[in-house]
Amino acid sequence: MKHAALNPFHAGEQAAQQRAGVGDVSQWAGGFIRDHLPEQHRAFHTSLPFVVLSGADTEGQVWTTLVDGEAGFIQSPDPKRLTLDAAVDPTDPLAGRFAEGGDIGGLGIELATRRRNRFSGQIMPGSDGLAIDMRQTFGNCPQYIHARTWTRVPRVSEPVATTTDHLNTAQIDQIAQADTMFIGSGHHGRDGAASNGFDASHRGGPRGFVHVESPTRLHIPDYAGNNFFNTIGNLLSDPRVGLLFVDFETGGLLHITGRAEIDWAPRDAQDPDAWRVITVEIDKVVARVEAISLRWETLDDQVRKLRVERKAAETESITSFYLAPVDDRPLEPFVPGQHLPISVQIPGQKSLTERSYSLSGSVFDGAKYRLTIKREDYGVMSRFLHDHLREGDIIDAQPPAGDFVIPEGKGPLVLVSAGVGLTPMVSILHALAGNERPVWYVHGARNKRNLALGQEVETLVTEHKNLRKRIFFSQPSTGEQAGKDFDQCGRITAEDLVSLGTETGTQYMLCGPGPFVTELRTGLEKHGIPEGLIHVETFGPSSQS
Repeated sequence: MKHAALNPFHAGEQAAQQRAGVGDVSQWAGGFIRDHLPEQHRAFHTSLPFVVLSGADTEGQVWTTLVDGEAGFIQSPDPKRLTLDAAVDPTDPLAGRFAEGGDIGGLGIELATRRRNRFSGQIMPGSDGLAIDMRQTFGNCPQYIHARTWTRVPRVSEPVATTTDHLNTAQIDQIAQADTMFIGSGHHGRDGAASNGFDASHRGGPRGFVHVESPTRLHIPDYAGNNFFNTIGNLLSDPRVGLLFVDFETGGLLHITGRAEIDWAPRDAQDPDAWRVITVEIDKVVARVEAISLRWETLDDQVRKLRVERKAAETESITSFYLAPVDDRPLEPFVPGQHLPISVQIPGQKSLTERSYSLSGSVFDGAKYRLTIKREDYGVMSRFLHDHLREGDIIDAQPPAGDFVIPEGKGPLVLVSAGVGLTPMVSILHALAGNERPVWYVHGARNKRNLALGQEVETLVTEHKNLRKRIFFSQPSTGEQAGKDFDQCGRITAEDLVSLGTETGTQYMLCGPGPFVTELRTGLEKHGIPEGLIHVETFGPSSQS
């Protein structure tokens, strides 16, 4: 009973997790779900020019909308609250909810860097805008986000809204070209439950990934994600759903409200990558022309053609790919810890498949990028890269991005990883080799056969006095000896990290599977390490597949 009381997921989410066969997600995901905004999330939200919000109107229909404002219109006076200095247009389908207050779900998303954070809470009107008190907050992985940069244009007229009970031809065409949408859902269970309220989430895919069956029926593919199943779980409990399609060129917003059903085994899915399909029966459509002052452009003009110069097996399941430019222009520089968005045409897929992988090489090697990728049995992209991509083949890449980078300061830094989570850490290790900053490299693998880039790390540590390492083997092979082939037997614990003897103010960077990162972050916080000194990056089916 104690575990059930602490479970951050409601019954619908738990049922979805069980149906999908991902186990008891609460055992590891609870550490990612908080009742406040960590300092990094506060800084992120207050830097954004817009926020996506979902909730129910005064008649109970669920809608999703986008609220924008001038620079700095989002503020965070404390970790439990965001304020919005914005006047909501009366044509917004949630204008009544904002005026009355109530449950709301929110999403902060930066399309250019693919970073996003979600929250749920209570929205309240005030004399100078809106305030949102946090109930739950958590971060998300960057997959399926199409990079775009934004500009602001002056408003020349008041937004015009039209309301119908079906999609017209122009709206169907808009959805057929869309590679991005936002979806809102909700759940209200026992009184006082943290999981009560609404959720706003991003969905992305190839152009036309949302299939319009008829003017009143849509099919939305559900790809591999973070295994929280917030949206699916909500819809199992309450089928009301709100969709938002943004016209990035004109600032128009297309709002749809309806009821959803989940197809767990779609035989006729339009997209072979879809694990499930959400079918939406449309009840009402609100189209708002030039509703916001923001405009976006894709980064298609920044796509580079890269050639696979070398392909090197690091372990039985991990391979490094060395990529060089096809043209004579130098590669865009990257910051250690960032990832590289790549896309390839996989036979049988109707469009390019896109993924982002951490750069594992040195920033000082400007002639090529290195990606070190694990082959996942169910990973569409990783299987193709390992099994079919050859030296000399060409792939597309966008500029490096991401904010899991070396934290500011000169104090000690502890790099902690498991499995293929070592990729950003090795890049960071190269960058700090010979620096005045003390650095620990702490990595966990099953055994030597599963230890990637081990000799490279050994050489770096041996040649530079500021670097130290500790390698953990959880299942050493016969003949492998502690002190020779590895440093310690077992899995990395928070106690192991604090026992390194580092000084007050030491910063920790954690990268690996969700359960690994959660356990270590929770353990470090229990040992008194402030959450602002702990930086995390996770990977799983949606981020390394």
